[in-house]
Amino acid sequence: MELVHPASTDAELIVTLANRQKVVTPLWWYPRLLHATPQQRANYELFPFGVHWPDIDEDLSIEGMLVGSKAPGAKQPEPA
Repeated sequence: MELVHPASTDAELIVTLANRQKVVTPLWWYPRLLHATPQQRANYELFPFGVHWPDIDEDLSIEGMLVGSKAPGAKQPEPA
């Protein structure tokens, strides 16, 4: 599963694969990304099976996203 492009909104991480399939996960699953600045989230490195954000030392695998693996201690925010 080769990556093409990760992107994020204030609520979601959206990863587009080479076959154009999109993997969308809640950003709260990854507290480092959730609390990162847009500039930090925009600075990433692609790997064959995942993505690395050097500014916040975060690594995510596509396989983990597909099976719903959250970061240890990740908690869904309370509704506003």
